[in-house]
Amino acid sequence: MAVAARVKPQDLFTPEEWTRISARSSWRGIAMVAHAWAVIVAAGALFVAFPNPLTYIVAVMLIGARQLGLAILMHEAAHGGLHPNLKVNDWLGEWLCAAPVGASLARYRPYHLTHHKYAQQAEDPDLVLSAPFPTTAASLRRKMIRDLTGQTFVKQRFGFLLAKSKGGQPKGAIFAGEVARQAPFLLWNLGLLAVLSAFGLWWAWLALWIVPMATWFPLVTRLRNIAEHALVAQNEPDPFRHARTTHANWLERALIAPYHVNFHAEHHLFMHTPCWNLPLAHRLLEQKGLTKGMLTAPDYVSVLKAAASKPVAA
Repeated sequence: MAVAARVKPQDLFTPEEWTRISARSSWRGIAMVAHAWAVIVAAGALFVAFPNPLTYIVAVMLIGARQLGLAILMHEAAHGGLHPNLKVNDWLGEWLCAAPVGASLARYRPYHLTHHKYAQQAEDPDLVLSAPFPTTAASLRRKMIRDLTGQTFVKQRFGFLLAKSKGGQPKGAIFAGEVARQAPFLLWNLGLLAVLSAFGLWWAWLALWIVPMATWFPLVTRLRNIAEHALVAQNEPDPFRHARTTHANWLERALIAPYHVNFHAEHHLFMHTPCWNLPLAHRLLEQKGLTKGMLTAPDYVSVLKAAASKPVAA
């Protein structure tokens, strides 16, 4: 098996620089998790206080983006970056980040570390996400419409109900297994519904939690996947080009790319660097002239245009 090429940070940075880049924190990961939930609550409160179509759209976009933020912070926990204490790191990642959005840190970590080990090689389990690109503009548009209309959500959450039995396994056993797998997610949602109901806001669970999760969250998750690895060459030998860094303005960071997820090339170069130090790593690499060969994009629009650049067959 071809393992993805690596670089030694010591060959790129001085000891003082690498100490700054690799420094862990006992509070910044906790602060980011708290920030994600604070934005979710504030966006929901905005619509409750000023109910109108505009505030609802804003709330759905902000909440959906922070649901992605929770998934990103789960990803950070998979690398042990949320907290220096692994037990605290895993508890935060599992119960405050993964479970609320229907993910599992325990299942995600081995899968994701395999992705890093074989990034863009044949054995990369995430290669399927970048393989369809470039595609046609019409194809990408259909994918985005499926995301925004909840079709992707329904397929991901309830597709097991339509799946064919494997190895003669009864449908009941498949259903029971899926319920057990999703138990933390179901418990979180029941708890959230109970709390909101206690305040007379039972409807907010559906309107301000499930709707963002069924619409904006799948869309920005797709955009994240496209920006990170679409149009990246398979079997790429240069570690500076295993992933793409996409420059993001404040609006893109708020609605598409929270918690420095856009610095994905740096993340693959230094995968145990806490996400809040990735902008520092980028600046230092830039000062050394090392970003010239890095795969980058000026914004998310340019990445989407490139991803949808396949001509329509005659």
